[in-house]
Amino acid sequence: MYYDLSYMSVPLPEDVLKLKNYGDFDGAATLIEHLLSNELPEALRKRLEIEQDIIRIVGINEYPFDFSEASQMMEATFKDYQEQELTSLKETGKVDWLYIDGKIHFQRRFLLNLIKTQADYEARLIVKEDNEVDRLRKQELTQNVQLMKENGSRKVKIHLKTSIKVKKQYERPGETVRVYLPLPKECKQTSDIQILKTVPEATFIAPEKEAQRTIYFETILKEDQVFSVEYSYINQVDYVDLDPKKATEVQPEFELHEQLPHIRFTPYLEQVLTEVLAGETNPIKKARKIYDFITTKVNYSFMREYFTIDNISEYAAVNLKGDCGVQAILFITLCRMAKIPAKWQSGLYVSQYYTGCHDWAQFYVAPYGWVFADLSFGGGARRNGDLDRWNYYFGNLDVFRMPANSEIQTDFNPPKQFLRADPIDNQRGEFEYENQGLPYAYLDVQQDLIAMDELV
Repeated sequence: MYYDLSYMSVPLPEDVLKLKNYGDFDGAATLIEHLLSNELPEALRKRLEIEQDIIRIVGINEYPFDFSEASQMMEATFKDYQEQELTSLKETGKVDWLYIDGKIHFQRRFLLNLIKTQADYEARLIVKEDNEVDRLRKQELTQNVQLMKENGSRKVKIHLKTSIKVKKQYERPGETVRVYLPLPKECKQTSDIQILKTVPEATFIAPEKEAQRTIYFETILKEDQVFSVEYSYINQVDYVDLDPKKATEVQPEFELHEQLPHIRFTPYLEQVLTEVLAGETNPIKKARKIYDFITTKVNYSFMREYFTIDNISEYAAVNLKGDCGVQAILFITLCRMAKIPAKWQSGLYVSQYYTGCHDWAQFYVAPYGWVFADLSFGGGARRNGDLDRWNYYFGNLDVFRMPANSEIQTDFNPPKQFLRADPIDNQRGEFEYENQGLPYAYLDVQQDLIAMDELV
């Protein structure tokens, strides 16, 4: 069943908002049920139905730690911790929190977020983390920039295995399950996509041009069953050095539309864009100004599930924080508002040092065509003082990618019956029984690089 998330742009009734902001999710759910029993405008009905699922998702292990528990975790993790620090971090927006029944609770990854985004807290770790992998990843990316500039392009063959299983306590052997895993899709940089092995046998493999491409399993669940797929593909990226002087006067007019609720041209974003562009008219310079704004002003931060955010682009521009996808959506939105075609791309970052979910953007400028922008990688490079890599990710991408999605908020083929764990994107996969879909808190997902070979 496709969820039309555009209805999230409809305001919630005041009393529902009061209960939600206080953290009385049971009360909010009860009120929504009461409201839905009445005659309502169809748009409001759709919004309330979506809110029922948002409340449920927020309540499933998203903000598990109260102030006392979070403070104890801080004390066990950082040297010379004082309790007032947590209050200060909350007040300065460096930790994500909300009210549950009127009491402050912290997001499940607040501690990891502090370590990864606040250098002073990383330096105070009681047990120092092994940063060798991070160092090697940065070295790998810096070397990629050098190789791309020297050779003009890179081509690799990547062999990956991804898998998904339901956690033991939520396992129901003997019942029919429907399972989806993302697959590499046909796009600018990929070719020769091969499905090498599936366990069990696949029920359906979506076409390579699918906007969110998946492999689909439908079977009777066995105890401890793992669903997996192995595939290979060739990834080639070409280096581009965008020259504003070469931008043509006439630019195309596709991929300029709003896509509610997250790509929304709001009055606030109009004001932000006017300030950022400062009268600039050259399309490459406009895109660069937007890139610079996001990579210098929007701090990297882990996020709660995207589905629980009303408007991702405005969230990023108001709170000045967000992860790779949040920053990419803000970039796409501002580019479209500036009459620069822009679109989504996401999937996995894949290398010998790390494999995991990642999002980035594409934008179009004639005569170059579609080029890339990786906001979080660019911003991270700038914060680390690597200006060459910062400049590189305006227009370019590395070879360490598995692109599975070219759009947000699209249905699968075949369609999923229940609300997706991630209705926006698909990087980890989806799992459902005949009577419900499962959130990621109920699932174990794994991605493993088998081989990556450089091709001449």
